[in-house]
Amino acid sequence: MLRRAVLPLALGLVALAGVAQAQTRTRLTVYTALETEQLAPLKAAAEAAVPGIEVAWVRDSTGVITARLIAERQNPRADIIWGVSAFSLLQMEALEMLEPYTPQGAEALRPNMRSDRSPMTWTGMDAFVAAICFNTAVAQQRNLPRPTTWADLLAPAFRGQVVMPNPNSSGTGFLTVAGWIGAQGEARAWDYMRGLHDNIQVYTHSGSAPCNNAARGEYGVGISLDMRAVTLRNQGAPLEIIVPTDGVGYDIEGTAIQRGTRNLDAARRFVDWTVSRQAAELYGRWYALLALPGVQPAVRGYPAEFEQRLVSQDIRAVARERERILREWASRFDGKSAPRN
Repeated sequence: MLRRAVLPLALGLVALAGVAQAQTRTRLTVYTALETEQLAPLKAAAEAAVPGIEVAWVRDSTGVITARLIAERQNPRADIIWGVSAFSLLQMEALEMLEPYTPQGAEALRPNMRSDRSPMTWTGMDAFVAAICFNTAVAQQRNLPRPTTWADLLAPAFRGQVVMPNPNSSGTGFLTVAGWIGAQGEARAWDYMRGLHDNIQVYTHSGSAPCNNAARGEYGVGISLDMRAVTLRNQGAPLEIIVPTDGVGYDIEGTAIQRGTRNLDAARRFVDWTVSRQAAELYGRWYALLALPGVQPAVRGYPAEFEQRLVSQDIRAVARERERILREWASRFDGKSAPRN
């Protein structure tokens, strides 16, 4: 009888302990533009590695999440910004939206993939580039030539066969446009985009969507990010990943603490983990160029030449011009953008 009485009591105490532990966890609101399939594994890893925190995602495409953060800057709702473009982070830095803090171990990151301030305002995770998702089956059906440069996409054969992201809503779209400006100079880049516009069927509001469209055979060419292209090809899509020889734009995904967070201690412990080797190995599931040197990416199928074809760009200078470039692009080309949901 004693054993029967003790067992329910013990189970009750365990349950109460679990409730108490849940109540002491700090809920961190994390604004992100990470790919949807990355959210669950990153949340699980972060919560396991940083005792006492709970990750609550707020996710959207880069342009949308950036605009939301800036709109909320007088009354911030985010604690952490994780997996957002360095161009956006530098724009927020200029608005004094980022909490100065150098995470433990951040000095080991590549110098061009972390804040140059002391204390730092943001740290890098990985980098990704613009690439052409070329559907070889559609190309055969429609007799499309294989492009090797961005200029090749101006050929009349590609009329209505090209889809790319809108840079106002997509970070991939913006890094693509910034790459063209970096490689060609601004005047020539606008001329190029005007010619390409004739062949564009639609500008999407997601950086992944053009490659998804191409993988499904809806178009021959999707201008997208390299990670999405590699993922889809590894899943069996009839895609060739083309890294144009005339230079590709790139962006850095980064992390920052929102200035004004009420959970500063937990936020600091969280970003300490985001620059760790364990975190970098997770980023390496999807990306080949990581901010932490010496970590071997697990992803397979990346084109060997992508790192050698990066354009030379000053990300801080590009960030300063971001709003002007986006306004100019919208005034010229927004007529072919997909409807916003």
